[in-house]
Amino acid sequence: MAKAEKYIPTVKAQAFLDKVTDAKHDRQIINGLKKFLDDRAPDDMLNFYTEEEKQALIAIKGTEQDIESRMPVKITRHYYELAKNSPPLQTLIKASPAETFDMQGAPDPGNQMDYSPVEGLIHKYELGLIYVASTCSAHCRFCYREELIAKKEIPRSDGSVERKGLAQISELVNYINEHNSIVEKNDGRHPDTGREKLREILMSGGDPMVLLNKNLAQWFSALADAGIENIRVGTKELAFYPDRFDETFFAMMDDFHQAYPGIKFRFMVHFNHPDEFLQKDENNNFIESADGGFQWIDSTLKAVKQLASRNWISIENQAPLIKGISNDADALRIMQRELKRNRIENHYFFCGRDIIGHKAFNLGIEEAWQLLNKSQQGLSGIEAHARLSITHYLGKTEVVAVTNEPMPGVPGTENGVVIFKLLRGAADAHNRGEVAIVGRNPYAIWFSGYEDRVIFDEAGLFKNSMKSTSSH
Repeated sequence: MAKAEKYIPTVKAQAFLDKVTDAKHDRQIINGLKKFLDDRAPDDMLNFYTEEEKQALIAIKGTEQDIESRMPVKITRHYYELAKNSPPLQTLIKASPAETFDMQGAPDPGNQMDYSPVEGLIHKYELGLIYVASTCSAHCRFCYREELIAKKEIPRSDGSVERKGLAQISELVNYINEHNSIVEKNDGRHPDTGREKLREILMSGGDPMVLLNKNLAQWFSALADAGIENIRVGTKELAFYPDRFDETFFAMMDDFHQAYPGIKFRFMVHFNHPDEFLQKDENNNFIESADGGFQWIDSTLKAVKQLASRNWISIENQAPLIKGISNDADALRIMQRELKRNRIENHYFFCGRDIIGHKAFNLGIEEAWQLLNKSQQGLSGIEAHARLSITHYLGKTEVVAVTNEPMPGVPGTENGVVIFKLLRGAADAHNRGEVAIVGRNPYAIWFSGYEDRVIFDEAGLFKNSMKSTSSH
């Protein structure tokens, strides 16, 4: 790849950047499985993997089933302290041989590279997603970005095979300016895609919160100067290392708001289970709070309160429903209620993606819908805002309903149906709201499980033999 031109901040941005300070953060990360297998982890962490688990992982090391060739192991001290007494969190963070028993999956889930006009940018929807980091403070075993985190080479639309690269400020700014200029000259719509102005960017990766304040500040100011109105930050740092949200970070955010008061932030956080933010007693039960609800982990609640106290920042949680982690309706009900109590909106729950090795993690689509539906029984209307989404190559698709009764006179519906609706479509979203109806299949974990039982497909989810599952 050609080296990107150096980005030169505007005078306004430089004045803001000159105020930014960084702090040192000691996440006490264990990086790699080897320290656990060789008993070189800290003494109190040596029993995190049982001897039987270690031997099973050693037996496949260096083979095609090698765990870390699929996804590197990484954990913070903070998350270890939560996970050591939590089976769901252990499933989330501990490597297991089950991950590589079946390596089916798409090398580029959702065919994102079809929508990558410049390196590190995915412009599939009305917003742009940019990769600004290639790691997180810890690694979820089910990570949807395993191809980026594990630095895998993937096929691109031009026929080449390369690793995904990170976005570069200068290239991205040039793209935003060019795109928006074309839109402005064509009555508010791009002549090729039908898209409107690019006004929102989701910073992702990896996790942007592993970057230093100065790196974040440079991205924020560059995006604002390019005309971006809303900046999303996708992060799991509130679970992995909430102390990252320290005084220096909020000082940077406040200085940015003073310089660019019209820019709004949306922190897209990622909690999978209430064990990631609630305190427990000696019997491993959540502790009731005198003010209602349950007691939060102090550092996590402090960070959430700081974010929520700024009216130009909103917080939304979105998370996949994963086997062994979040397939507990009672835990999900507690999580949704507690998040909303503390000004975190419940945005999406996701069915699993068709990543490499996805069969070790994905719940059945119908099971996921029933799980979310059951978890929202007893929630108020505003607590139960989250919808169940599954990402098709055409766009984010809601699992609207799963029925138990047949549709009279309609063949293939004898055991009920599943109704899908496109929530977001690529480009100008011309197909938003269109639906597909399929006969039920309790074993389906991806769209391909319904290909032989399509009843109605206005949305085109099952045309072309499922382009997104061609590698299956």
